[in-house]
Amino acid sequence: MTACEDIAPFRSFILKVANRCNIDCDYCYVFNSADQSWRHLPARMSVEVAQAAGRRIGEHAAARGLRGVHVVLHGGEPLLAGARHMADLLSALQKGVPASVKVRFELQTNGTLVTEPWLDLFERHEVVVSVSLDGPPAANDRHRLTRSSRSSAVSAIRGIELLRSRPHLFAGLLAVVDLANDPVEVHDYLASFEPPVIDFGLPHGTHDEPPHRNDPSVPEYGFWMSRVYDAWLTRAEYRHSVRMLEDIVALSSGVRGSVESLGLAPPTSVVIESDGTIEGVDTLRSVEDGASWLGLDLFSQSFNEVLHHPKLQHRQHGKAALAEKCQSCPLVEVCGGGYLPHRFSTDRGYQNPSVYCADLEYLIRHVQGSLRQHGWAPSTVTLP
Repeated sequence: MTACEDIAPFRSFILKVANRCNIDCDYCYVFNSADQSWRHLPARMSVEVAQAAGRRIGEHAAARGLRGVHVVLHGGEPLLAGARHMADLLSALQKGVPASVKVRFELQTNGTLVTEPWLDLFERHEVVVSVSLDGPPAANDRHRLTRSSRSSAVSAIRGIELLRSRPHLFAGLLAVVDLANDPVEVHDYLASFEPPVIDFGLPHGTHDEPPHRNDPSVPEYGFWMSRVYDAWLTRAEYRHSVRMLEDIVALSSGVRGSVESLGLAPPTSVVIESDGTIEGVDTLRSVEDGASWLGLDLFSQSFNEVLHHPKLQHRQHGKAALAEKCQSCPLVEVCGGGYLPHRFSTDRGYQNPSVYCADLEYLIRHVQGSLRQHGWAPSTVTLP
């Protein structure tokens, strides 16, 4: 076994095909954080960068014996790249990957620019689409307004309804938790669009700049997601997944989850910027300026080389990379210490429990308690 073969390969490649956006989400880690590197990056990815990305992905897949890879078209708002240019990017990417390797394309959008011609393009290239929507219009528009301070909800909903006309292209909905919104109302509203998946994300925060709370003494985000869990579990008509909650169930049963923010399995994603530079965890931009910077690019380094960058080594160390408190926690196999950006403080770097530690503990115990009530004893249940 070579030095590289004992490290988990990259399986998910996130391409920033556009580095501008047509809405102005106040919580956005790309445009509204301390890191403003987007200002110095191309507004959209060139075909040359996409060709290099395809070659590097194909090279990595061949070297590591991968039968399939996941390519996520991201931004900014990726549809700002334009349909013709997007088609060129997709063709360039596909040409670089061996025919024996299945490429699963997914695009993450705010939904406001989705049209029938875009859906036709997605059909041709087999691209599935996820849409960001934080709930009913009033809830969504609290943080997700256009650059002229108008509602983005109406246009986003129109885009979702277009996607629903071709359900095989609809990958799901993404929502950021806001304590000001009713969790059951948000969940049920999103569920009404019949997405296959609802992916709830916690607002980015650090120990230096913690997330908003009405009462810091209680796990409000844990309460919020627990109410989502109860609503999701008790309605027989629901057929969608709620990714965070399903991962807690899976990890509690000793099965690997699917998101980087939970569990101890090494993450397998990597980010390619619009100019071809490479980042490990781009959400580290929410931490401090330059936190996501690796100094690597597609034209100079292979992904096998990227795996060995010092900033990414923490991904391979599992429990040993966590704060002492986390290492001894009975829930660590499920929580995994929480999402990396949420552990940061200026004094201790990432050697801290997550700013959502109490919330995650509450939610995990709530889910595990529910499983016990239904006669299933998860492998890592640690109820008192």
